[in-house]
Amino acid sequence: MKITQVISRVVASLAWREVSRGLSRLIRKARHNRMSLFWLMAMVALFLPWMWTGIGGFGWPGQSASGQRGEVCRVLNIYDGDTVTVNCSGQRERVRLYCIDAPEMDQEPWGRQSRDYLRRITPAQVSIVTHDRDRYGRVIGELFDGHRSLNLALVEAGEAVVYPQYCSERRYSHAERMARQAGQGVWAQPGLQQRPWEWRR
Repeated sequence: MKITQVISRVVASLAWREVSRGLSRLIRKARHNRMSLFWLMAMVALFLPWMWTGIGGFGWPGQSASGQRGEVCRVLNIYDGDTVTVNCSGQRERVRLYCIDAPEMDQEPWGRQSRDYLRRITPAQVSIVTHDRDRYGRVIGELFDGHRSLNLALVEAGEAVVYPQYCSERRYSHAERMARQAGQGVWAQPGLQQRPWEWRR
C-alpha cells in the first residue's frame, strides 16, 4: 500500500471521528434548541456529498461503487469521449471508459462535443479503477476525480450513453434516464448519436 493511501485513510478516519463527535453534541443540544437542529442538518448536507460516490454509496476518493481502489495516473491525451491515454507509474496505457459509449468523432457535432466535455472535466491526474482489458489490449476503466466518476458524469450530461452490451450498473442507467428526460446532449434530438455501436456497423 502506498504511503499516500495510508495518509489519506488516516486523514479521512480522523475527519470522520471529529464529525461524529460534533454530530453527537449537536443532537444532544438539538432536543432543546431549533438553531442547533438547523446546524446539524447543515453539517449533514455538507458532509454527505463529500463522502458520496455518485449514486453508488460511500467510499474513498478514486474508489468505485464496488469498493475497488484506483491507481493514480497522469492524463496524456483525450482522443474522444470514451478513450484516453494515461501514464501510470511510468507505463503508458490506453483506457477505454467502462460502461459507456460516446459518439464517434465522425458523428458531427456529437463526437467533438463529447470529447470536449471530457477534456473540460478531466484534471491532469485521475484515479483509474481497472475492470478488464479488451481485445485490443486497452484497459477498460472507470476514471475518478476524487469521488466523482468521470464516466458517470459523461452519461449525466448526455455526452455519452450506457453501453448496454457491457454495462448493467443501475447508477449508469439511472443517469441516462435523467439525461434523456432532460433532453441533454445526444438526447436533444433523435439519431444514431444515441447508439454509436449501431453507427459503427
